[in-house]
Amino acid sequence: MYAMVNKRGQIKIQQMVFMILGLTVFFVIAGLFVLSLFLSGLKSSQAATSEQQATLLVENLANSPEFACGSAFGTQRTDCIDMDKALALKDHAGQYASFWGVQEIEILRLYPPENFSIECTNETYPNCGRLSILKTGNTGTDDSAYVSLCRKEKYGNSFYDKCEMGELAVRISNG
Repeated sequence: MYAMVNKRGQIKIQQMVFMILGLTVFFVIAGLFVLSLFLSGLKSSQAATSEQQATLLVENLANSPEFACGSAFGTQRTDCIDMDKALALKDHAGQYASFWGVQEIEILRLYPPENFSIECTNETYPNCGRLSILKTGNTGTDDSAYVSLCRKEKYGNSFYDKCEMGELAVRISNG
């Protein structure tokens, strides 16, 4: 009879151990599930923050002294890029790369659409459609903003302001 009681006690202890192990495995799996949900929300939040940062950077770049028209075209303008300054800046953009904190800066002329694919250089300007100021080829978050692309044009013996519709595209690093 003593051996019978001892076996019954051992079975109850084994049942208790299996129950505790089962509960532990269940809570570990549930914890991992909750953690994965939390981390996926964190990842989407980081992506949204990167996009917001890129949008603010594009707006700041368009109105920075290196690109902005300022009052060179009459009144003070916002979201206006002086293409003459931007073309001159292209040769020195490497010095500004760490200052701006971007991977790529590109200005695209959207309207009028002719010569859209021609890269702007000293030889092709103003009959060109894209000006790559800084280009690294790295991946990151892209964002852009519509801007006015203005320059001085000569007509006869006088100069006039010519503005076209464009886009300032920026790529920032995700890391």
